[in-house]
Amino acid sequence: MSSSVLFDTPGPRTRARHRLYGVIGAVVLLALLGLIVWRMWETGQFAYELWEPFVTPAYIQVLLVDGLLKTLQMAFLSIIFAVVFGLVFGAGKLSDHSFVRWPCWLVVEFFRAVPLLLLIIFIFYAFGVGDGFGAYWSVVFGLTLYNGSVLAEVFRAGIQAVPHGQGEAAYAIGMRKTQVMTIVLLPQGVKIMLPAIISQCVVALKDTSLGYYITAPGLTFVGKQIYTEFGNQLQTVLVVASLYIASNLVLTWVATWVQHRLVGEKKQLEVSVVGAPSTGGEA
Repeated sequence: MSSSVLFDTPGPRTRARHRLYGVIGAVVLLALLGLIVWRMWETGQFAYELWEPFVTPAYIQVLLVDGLLKTLQMAFLSIIFAVVFGLVFGAGKLSDHSFVRWPCWLVVEFFRAVPLLLLIIFIFYAFGVGDGFGAYWSVVFGLTLYNGSVLAEVFRAGIQAVPHGQGEAAYAIGMRKTQVMTIVLLPQGVKIMLPAIISQCVVALKDTSLGYYITAPGLTFVGKQIYTEFGNQLQTVLVVASLYIASNLVLTWVATWVQHRLVGEKKQLEVSVVGAPSTGGEA
């Protein structure tokens, strides 16, 4: 019987037991869902007037344009800025110069430790109000600093996870450290980092909801306007949560597809190199 590195391959009895656990779990989840639906029915949560905004074109347009679109824009900008921030400060933490390494370490550790909501509120009241850049960019900058600091650690760990022989070989042929980092280590490290980067992108998209506290545009802000007018908090939460879940699923699918493409191209390159005919002469 074959086995993996971490655990033995389960036998027939173990597989049967796992199937039983799966069936029991599915039954429990269905029962819980049925209980929730029944409770909503008993309390009149399916009344048409409570769901009316979500079948009215004007409200749907506001929810999708002023809500979902603004949320995606904030998430996209913050992810792009965070990747750049993470690359710069992650590489800075690997610098041989202490006057570069220690400031980068201080910045990364500080913004990783500060709660994101407090960071967004501070940026808004320090730079966003009055003639400042407003709530929208306060959320973007807050997400950039927090997620960029997390990604800096991801990039640092990913680069250090590349086998040391890769960098040593590059130095042996005369490459400078900048060339080794950008040409050899970083491209290989990115493939190792991709799962963590994908996870952080999802975190950034969800955390745009914190803009609600400073009245930044987005799904949560539009949702508040809807349930304040109609008094349908539960229905609004379900719809807004569904939009967040759908957006995260699409983002995860796209990022996973890109990851598979990169891994597939790497495997094809390895096969072509291994299978290439030898150029040496015959003995």
